[in-house]
Amino acid sequence: MISDAIDLSLIDTLFSRLAAPYAEQIGITRDAYGEGEQRAHELFIETASALGLAVEQDAAGNHFAIYPGEDRDQPAWVVGSHLDSVPQGGNFDGAAGVVAGLIAVAALRERGITPPRDIIVAAFRAEESTWFPASYLGSRSALGKLAAEELALTRADTGRTLAEHLRDCGGDPDAVATGDNWLGQRALHGMLELHIEQGPTLETEKRSVGIVTGIAGSFRYREARCFGEWGHSGAVAKPYRHDALMAFAELAMALEQAWDTLEQDGRRATVTVGQIATPPAQHAFSKIPGEVGFCLDVRSEDPAVLVDLEATLQTTIERLERERGVRFDLGPRTASTPAPMSAALTQRAATLATQLKISHRLMPSGAGHDAATFANAGVPTQMLFVRNQHGSHNPFEAMRIEDFVEGIRVLAALIQE
Repeated sequence: MISDAIDLSLIDTLFSRLAAPYAEQIGITRDAYGEGEQRAHELFIETASALGLAVEQDAAGNHFAIYPGEDRDQPAWVVGSHLDSVPQGGNFDGAAGVVAGLIAVAALRERGITPPRDIIVAAFRAEESTWFPASYLGSRSALGKLAAEELALTRADTGRTLAEHLRDCGGDPDAVATGDNWLGQRALHGMLELHIEQGPTLETEKRSVGIVTGIAGSFRYREARCFGEWGHSGAVAKPYRHDALMAFAELAMALEQAWDTLEQDGRRATVTVGQIATPPAQHAFSKIPGEVGFCLDVRSEDPAVLVDLEATLQTTIERLERERGVRFDLGPRTASTPAPMSAALTQRAATLATQLKISHRLMPSGAGHDAATFANAGVPTQMLFVRNQHGSHNPFEAMRIEDFVEGIRVLAALIQE
């Protein structure tokens, strides 16, 4: 059985080495196109080479380890995820999918199993949009889908461009700008991404594995502002106020109410205001807020839901501007397209999990993942979630290795076919 060939020692070694540089820090910070991510990619190259796999690097600095199949002319499987993290995140987000690909291939190799087609284990760059204001930079580059102007995006903490950071990591931004890519030149049979679940569903339901049906798309405003009029908190009566904070609060509640209505109709979404602030140089205890800055992140697997929520956003803004005498400036808009998983692969993964006696359930992904890039490019794609405790994007991710192994068993079964 392939399960007997899964190398628990190698799993422990890889996760331990990924975490080791951060032993004296809070959480894990593998900065995209920076020292932390680069160190993880070097570990990937070292491990893949030790397993006897050829390793390729593309112009964007993504890395690919190839396990040859019986018929090398057949379209290949791509199995993998990203190696960057959010600041002070956990050790498993993204990295678990890369480790799973290496461990699955190592198990096949240990058992002397040659798959029907090549298996390409992928380690992508810059999936987390916290570093640069765009999603899936590495995987989109891998498929030649990155717009040349995106190379001018600046990293949130350094202010330096993506092109500069990419060049520091041994990439070639000029080649990326022309759409040059290694992976996109190959015929692909399908893409598989294992990832920790980033919410509580599997843990609550006591299931090891989630089989993802679709990945949410989004629209986002990272630099939105509402302008009103500063005033004395005791001297301006309510009819004469133009309170930016109260206008924002009413906008947030209108979106919350629209979200409630959608959920009651069985239409899933999430609406999040992750940051809100009045200008520190101007705000005070006794001042009516004349300006408030905020961000907005709206997600759904259903494109129609995104359209409806953005319409609510715009009509509510128009009403508040009339009624409260304020002005909204939402700033730059970014978006991603919802990505349904392959129905055939979803069904096959569920069948295999049942045959392997692995507790599982079908579920959507509210978070974005590199798999969405492949699905939206027309590549048959499937995600597998592994139960995780304490959520994600925080230092306390706590995936149990026994659950991780269950996910690898499903992954290994899929890539043998």
